[in-house]
Amino acid sequence: MELTTAWFIIIAFLWTSYFFLEGFDFGVGMLLPVLGRDDVERRVVINTIGPVWDGNEVWFIVAGAATFAAFPEWYATLFSGFYLPLLAILLALIIRGVAFEYRGKRDDARWRARWDKCIFWGSLVPAFVWGVAFANMVRGVPLDPDHEFAGSLGDLLNPYALLGGLTTVTLFLLHGAVFLALKTSGGIRARARRIAGLAAVAAIVTGGGFLLITQLQYGKPVTWLTAAGAAAGLLAAAAANGRGREGWAFVGTGAAIVLAVATLFLSLFPDVLPSTLGTGGLTTANAASSGYTLKIMTWVAAVFTPIVMIYQGWTYWVFRKRIGTSHIPVTKPHAKKPVA
Repeated sequence: MELTTAWFIIIAFLWTSYFFLEGFDFGVGMLLPVLGRDDVERRVVINTIGPVWDGNEVWFIVAGAATFAAFPEWYATLFSGFYLPLLAILLALIIRGVAFEYRGKRDDARWRARWDKCIFWGSLVPAFVWGVAFANMVRGVPLDPDHEFAGSLGDLLNPYALLGGLTTVTLFLLHGAVFLALKTSGGIRARARRIAGLAAVAAIVTGGGFLLITQLQYGKPVTWLTAAGAAAGLLAAAAANGRGREGWAFVGTGAAIVLAVATLFLSLFPDVLPSTLGTGGLTTANAASSGYTLKIMTWVAAVFTPIVMIYQGWTYWVFRKRIGTSHIPVTKPHAKKPVA
């Protein structure tokens, strides 16, 4: 296997891991004002992701850094052409991170309500814009012969891309609702299961439509399998949630996200950013770094990726137990985590 192909697969793996892990983070954030009927319940909701949310965001940083190092032309064109959408994502993530840290610094209802809104919007905006961005990568954008973006923001807000944004929002809502049902007890768990049932219907409609259009316009024979697997994962998650099997429902939503992202990357390969103008398209060949750079990066990835995965797996194992309102102390602790 050529190193350019290997690094395309590695980058696809990094983005898939990011969407799988940060997906339920975003879902929990979007559901915060819905599931948390009072401050104690909202603290329960936040504490389900308190120990892990910032670790999940590391995958975004690593995926961006790997793209920059392995395919600098792809990175440069993507981050210049998608400047405004990516800036919106970064600002939303910054506001969201600050909200998690500062929400519990004052015992004031209005203070916490403002930060709760920041968590909601800081989760919704990236969930939507990531779907728009990746749909545009598969569809292609206007690129001139020098690989420069020759379009405008309006070119990115096409119907296919907007459907991609709705798909990621509904998928992450379902993923987050199932995660909350898996991690909480009592009334929050019951309400999370009910919302997961509704979100499953929305995810099946939007996700099924998006994957079908993707397959018909940009797909390949192999992507019929991944797209069908993603649809099956959604259906299995809905069925498991209806039976109260939250663990299997989470497996189903996770499989749906993984296979949906795999469908996009397989549909894209060997391109990394097609051009709708017929010239200037980027591929794994003309966007890649030198062979020596890719070789060094391969050794680094082989050593450090397993370490990161083991450490993050250990973190999830340590914080695997359910939590409920009985676990929230009356007096706010001064510890940084879990976030109160």
